[in-house]
Amino acid sequence: MPDQDLTAVLQAPRQMILGETALFLDLDGTLAPIAARPQDVGPDPRRKSLLERLARGLDGRLAVISGRSLEDVDRILEACVPAVAAVHGLVLRKPDGQTWRAAPHPRLAEAVQDFRAFAARDPGLIVEEKGGLSVALHFRQAAPLAPAARACAQSLAERTGLALQDGDMVAELRTPGACKGDSVRSFMALPAFAGARPVFVGDDATDEDGFQAAQALGGVGVSVGRARPTLARFRLENVETALAWLEASL
Repeated sequence: MPDQDLTAVLQAPRQMILGETALFLDLDGTLAPIAARPQDVGPDPRRKSLLERLARGLDGRLAVISGRSLEDVDRILEACVPAVAAVHGLVLRKPDGQTWRAAPHPRLAEAVQDFRAFAARDPGLIVEEKGGLSVALHFRQAAPLAPAARACAQSLAERTGLALQDGDMVAELRTPGACKGDSVRSFMALPAFAGARPVFVGDDATDEDGFQAAQALGGVGVSVGRARPTLARFRLENVETALAWLEASL
């Protein structure tokens, strides 16, 4: 999907005009630095205050769209953002609290078992279960096993029919269904978001369909982190730069 030439230097986005913007934010690598273990990311007073102020300035047109479970998003953000799409879009909570969840895939338990067996090879391998809808194998702390971990995930996807979601030092098997782009479209169809210009901010390949959806609806995608092939039209250097840019828009 990504087709942005790395030889083209992406500029930082201009300051947002909050009155005309609907803002969609990834969590890990965007609002919070990537941690060695997913459970190491926790609440942060600066982040919470920023999100609360953004929500007021945007008149509620703010949603977090993350690969984490809904419960984990709420833990990290201290439930300060009502509108959340979790597990890459397989769970969607509207601003009024109404929550939709996809039906779990019948062979997810098999994938969990096989990932746990693979993870027994090295203590740096971490298996993360996501609300019965997805399971991720993290190998950031066991980088030499990355090729074998990805091969294991690919084989499981072919055998079970689960969707393979590749990320930054993680391979995830998820119930097939909605993606981050679908979440953007779902939120933009709600009266609270309708008519605004969508801005999607994310850091890796799992955010590309979010960038695509935002731009198809007249908005923009903003990539955070190192230069890489992307559909996003703008880039911010790192999480600190992204937080500062968001703060400057208030």
